[in-house]
Amino acid sequence: MMFERVGADDLMSLASRRHPPPLQVGAVLILDVRGGLDSSSVRAVLQQRIAAVPRLRQRLQKVPLGCGRPVWVDDAGFNMDNHLTVVEQRSETDDVGLLDLAASLVIKPLPDDRPLWAATFVPALTGGRAALILVMHHVVGDGLAGLAVLRGLLDGSPIPRAAAFPQARPLRGALVRDAWSDRIRSLRRLPKALGRLFAAFDELGPSMAQRAQPSSLNKPTGPRRSLRTVVAEVSRLHELAHRNGATVNDLVLTAVAGALHELLTARGETLDSLVVSVPFASRVRTESDQLGNRSGVIPVRLPTTGAFTARLAAVSAIMRAAKQHERGASTAVLGPVFRLLARLGGYQHFIDHQSFVHTFVSNLRGPIAPMSLLGCRVLEVVPLSVATGNITVSFTALSYHNRLVITMICDPETCPDVDRLCSALRSQLAGC
Repeated sequence: MMFERVGADDLMSLASRRHPPPLQVGAVLILDVRGGLDSSSVRAVLQQRIAAVPRLRQRLQKVPLGCGRPVWVDDAGFNMDNHLTVVEQRSETDDVGLLDLAASLVIKPLPDDRPLWAATFVPALTGGRAALILVMHHVVGDGLAGLAVLRGLLDGSPIPRAAAFPQARPLRGALVRDAWSDRIRSLRRLPKALGRLFAAFDELGPSMAQRAQPSSLNKPTGPRRSLRTVVAEVSRLHELAHRNGATVNDLVLTAVAGALHELLTARGETLDSLVVSVPFASRVRTESDQLGNRSGVIPVRLPTTGAFTARLAAVSAIMRAAKQHERGASTAVLGPVFRLLARLGGYQHFIDHQSFVHTFVSNLRGPIAPMSLLGCRVLEVVPLSVATGNITVSFTALSYHNRLVITMICDPETCPDVDRLCSALRSQLAGC
């Protein structure tokens, strides 16, 4: 019998499930619906196309002691009505209202007794637009996996053959045999695992040895989040980065560090560097039937003062050195540590008081070609994620069809001046 367990990297995402806000990710697809698009058609097409993304009809199942990691099983009671919500509107929603709605949805815990995703259709935005807000728990997949989910749901995805659903759940005997086989394989992989562990210590060692300077960027946060976005033209950023021997990601990191420096200066604080946690995927692409997490993080110390081009050169050198490490290796250390803290009841205290990083910055390269849903063009994709612990503001960037959208995710209580930060980031990107 074939079945799939959560991966070792996925377990790190599960460690946070009992602590608000949940570790969830997603995207807002803004659609051109001037030709018309009704909610029943959206429901029908999602019902048809989720067969191309098996995980969207599976839920996480705990297994008996000694049977290994949790497994993904088909949800025999799957019902699209449990996952798709249509917003009832008396008037058109503007962009601010859409972001407020998306912020409330990405922090709303997904029920454990069903597949860990939800979709919300907003039929009427200003300007002849509509929106589809997708949210999934991070255990379903990382950023690359999220892009694979989008490809599976949008136009152009091949319609899969009808398969028997639901598949039978694995029997205990099969789980035990598989668990022991996996333990034996783990022994054979021990030399490689040890190498990955040493690589993880090499990645994380510098940040562990020198803590981040105290600042108002690190405070225990509450359950609420608010979102702001800054949009830039990818071709312009790419040309500028290429001219300076850098990447667009280097440029985004430089702009974020500069904007945070402006924010802190306005607060009466001075930091000459910031420690930023940057994810590194261990794969370059994945498909909708191969989700999960395959990435790790590397904390990097970025300069905040000086001319933009000088800071960009410094950041580029820092990131080139970081890329010499094994991609995703950090989970070899962070995963077991977070799981142990969760079991001992110390996870929440740790993330509420950590002093190793100031913020998170994630940057994904999305589709270059335009996408559509039922013939309605996707005008923009706004990435969603949740900053947890004492990270008061974090950043998620996604490029799509020559538009780079950077979403700032903040706790409105500890980062009430996010609009100032938004203006500073816009200025950094425009003036670079």
